[in-house]
Amino acid sequence: MSNAVTPLGGAKTNIGGLTLEDMGLQGMISLRGDLSSKALAKAVKAVTGQGVPELRTANVMGGKGAAWMSPDELLLFVPYAEADAAVATISETMKAEHHLAVNVSDARGFMRLSGAGAHEVMSKNAPVDFHKDVFTAGMFRRSRLGQVAAAFWLDAEGGFNVVCFRSVADYVYRLLEVSAEAGAVDAL
Repeated sequence: MSNAVTPLGGAKTNIGGLTLEDMGLQGMISLRGDLSSKALAKAVKAVTGQGVPELRTANVMGGKGAAWMSPDELLLFVPYAEADAAVATISETMKAEHHLAVNVSDARGFMRLSGAGAHEVMSKNAPVDFHKDVFTAGMFRRSRLGQVAAAFWLDAEGGFNVVCFRSVADYVYRLLEVSAEAGAVDAL
């Protein structure tokens, strides 16, 4: 059996007051179904300890939680080693309802951008209003960074958590790194 590795190999960059870092192996589950379902809410709570998030929000703390992806999809976060067991728990809890739960942990990259200027770095790369008064803690978007699909949210500590496909993780990391190195455009 092979050992799992992150697509970024533990990369960490400090630029001025910004830190960009690989967040390591993270269990991620794509869960599709009726988001208003009591069984789905029970399954999400059972595996993440969090409730079903509201539209365009993320409830993620300590590596566990849920993010709203679309009207019928959530991205669940659990410890990497628990992802398969979490899928089994979801399948059992929701066995009477139409749903799809898939462990996508190894298909994703996960990084975090934090520090002074993080809002501006993100705003250089995504078609989202990242002004500090607009994009606040807990807000989540599924959009693009540069030329690739990505999902991101702002955590309570003021850091942006970014999830992308594994195949483009290096591109996203370098895009954020170069944007940080370029410095400020305007104060946000």
